[in-house]
Amino acid sequence: LRLVESGGGSVQPGDSLRLSCAVSGWPFSFTTMSWARRAPGKGIEWLATINSDTSVTFLADSVKGRFAVSRDNAKKLLYLQMSSLNSDDTAVYYCVKGGRGSPVISQGTQVTVSS
Repeated sequence: LRLVESGGGSVQPGDSLRLSCAVSGWPFSFTTMSWARRAPGKGIEWLATINSDTSVTFLADSVKGRFAVSRDNAKKLLYLQMSSLNSDDTAVYYCVKGGRGSPVISQGTQVTVSS
């Protein structure tokens, strides 16, 4: 079971960034997936959940209208497209196997938004 993220980095306010999560070791196309983040000094914030049929079942109010979750079942990839980034989005981002509260998470990737 592997969850490997890519796409994090340092950006300026207003920029966009896309995170990817490559998964292996289980039948990805049948699995609900989520994104979460942890900002400095704060707890886990669940951002989005997407079902195996690509329907989005949860999107946090803090990112609605700015972030979008998607997946490519054939490539076993999960995506988080982030736009209009601001300093509050600075955090370690995780992809998660399952829905909110699942303990199966990636190693995380740092996203820093700063001018």
